[in-house]
Amino acid sequence: MLLPPETMKNPFILIFLFCSILAQAQITLRNILSTKYTLENVQKALIAKNQWSPYPKTPSEWRATVPDSVLNNLVKEGEKVLNFKFESISGTTSLDYVRSGDRERHGNISYKKRNVLLQLLLAESIEDKGRFTDAILNGVWSICEESYWGVPAHIGGTGLPDIENPVVDLFSAETASVLALADYFVGEKLDKINKLIRKRIYYETNKRIFIPIQKNQDKYSWMSKTKPVNNWNPWIMSNWILSTLLLEKDEIRRSETVYASMKGLDLYLNSLGDDGGCDEGPSYWFAAGASVYDCLELLQNATINNINIYDNSLIQKMATYVYKTHIDKDYFVNFADADPKLRPDGLMLYRFGKALNDDKMIQFGKWAFQTFPNYKTDGYQRMRRIENLLTLNKIDRTPNTYQPVKDAWISDIQVLTSRGNNGIFLATHGGHNAESHNHNDVGDFIIYLNGQPMIVDAGRGNYTARTFSSKRYELWFTQSEHHNLPIINGFGQKAGREFEAKNVKCTTDNKEASLLMDIADAYPSEAGVKAWNRFVRLNRSNNQVEITEDYRLESTPKSIQQIFMTICDVDANNAGKINLSGEKNSNLTLNYDANLWTVSTEKPSTEGMEYESFKTKWNNHPVTRIILTQKSLQQKGKYKFSFEAK
Repeated sequence: MLLPPETMKNPFILIFLFCSILAQAQITLRNILSTKYTLENVQKALIAKNQWSPYPKTPSEWRATVPDSVLNNLVKEGEKVLNFKFESISGTTSLDYVRSGDRERHGNISYKKRNVLLQLLLAESIEDKGRFTDAILNGVWSICEESYWGVPAHIGGTGLPDIENPVVDLFSAETASVLALADYFVGEKLDKINKLIRKRIYYETNKRIFIPIQKNQDKYSWMSKTKPVNNWNPWIMSNWILSTLLLEKDEIRRSETVYASMKGLDLYLNSLGDDGGCDEGPSYWFAAGASVYDCLELLQNATINNINIYDNSLIQKMATYVYKTHIDKDYFVNFADADPKLRPDGLMLYRFGKALNDDKMIQFGKWAFQTFPNYKTDGYQRMRRIENLLTLNKIDRTPNTYQPVKDAWISDIQVLTSRGNNGIFLATHGGHNAESHNHNDVGDFIIYLNGQPMIVDAGRGNYTARTFSSKRYELWFTQSEHHNLPIINGFGQKAGREFEAKNVKCTTDNKEASLLMDIADAYPSEAGVKAWNRFVRLNRSNNQVEITEDYRLESTPKSIQQIFMTICDVDANNAGKINLSGEKNSNLTLNYDANLWTVSTEKPSTEGMEYESFKTKWNNHPVTRIILTQKSLQQKGKYKFSFEAK
């Protein structure tokens, strides 16, 4: 997958371009916010900057809102970093990305500085003794002195930023928010030290964020009006809204910018299908759909509920996606670059459910918080983390009644999830190979048993320069040859909008949950495929998952192989059966026709930095590739595999 020449001339956000859908796709011009509200509506409803107090600022306000034990802990966390050295980012550190592909050395310095600054801000606001103000000054000044607030991966191939041409990426927008919070929480104390500090905060934020977004919207792919946009849009919009609300003193410009951000958020909502599915996967939903909620929460708060679209069906469906893709405990469906494990933010989910009046979401949020209780303040989406603190005294502590969804069909991204009566969970999908964070995986499926991964989508490795470059599909974990799919005449699937599933039909009833699809067009013409009807079925009568392939080729093939990916121990010693043994005594048997197939296994390459993250994704279990090679090759044929719990 190569970038067109005109794109290569634009030194902006290589990562986004490869995460975005690269060809024309459906955009629905809903314009939910800008149709319902005008600029005049915003001007009338928006609370003035000097009257808007979204968060506690004094010890008494904090004590009235957040449990004392939590506040005491936040002060202690601030004390731990009181002597933190705010390290500058050297030119050679910035060049790591273009020299070696490494993103971590720069990221570790940059992200840490911002996390520490928020810890200091909260500690000082809660305690109010001035102990942390000099450390806060050092943090603010160090960040303002940086040439670029984002990461080198997001400025094309230069490695070093062009300070005459500021680029707005995810992390520069996040930086604007943390500096805006510094102004909000301790601005008056910074003025007592030196009145130039807050002046510098506004100057740098205006120069790096406000002006570039307002004047150069056509430059940014995450503000595209003609192509779908992904999580970058709501993520950046939420930070743009917060920093504008907290920093902009000109009320006319403040309201105009808020309205511009609402129109910007419309671009993401226009990119969604009618079911609100997130093609980036659940772990990215917390940066996408959840960031939409961050925006709506800020808008609602800053206008005294005069801007409110929670009754919109798309917003409601967008929210349900996250619990429809939940498997068990911290496992979620992980097609594309999504991670298989995440600890869902229960406090945010609870608030979102309350806003939507969605009891399923409320109970899911309660379950998540009771299962993974945390109120961490380090990380991204900082306005969400502060709101989480304010939710601790509000969340219903009674036992949750959350029950996982039995069957879900998310038609716009063609994802099916289903549960059997014997602990089997199946997820499969059609779709196309130009989805955001795409893997070439049309027709892929995963199977869990009693909450344990058995047949898996291996996921992604660590992000490096190769991940979002023309070499993306040289990485094994992005290739269809390392997904649960056939390899036909030695060919796997290709990347692009034209490589897609056709004639997709989903069925969910008392007998089955199934997805029938022709995946022939996901393969290049060289594979010689005329039709390849894949039928993925959870058979409720025998509690088995069945995979049936019915194909027709242009000629007798040279080879047909079937791939299954697992993290289980594999025993293929008995002809016709492959026994998979996972954690917690989970055992699944793959049945196949021993007269038709030979079996072999291999481990994917561990070469390069990309593989490192697999060690934690799968509890240090190595990924195994099971390869079934067909013995008797025919131009057309039909065969079947089944999976049964032992």
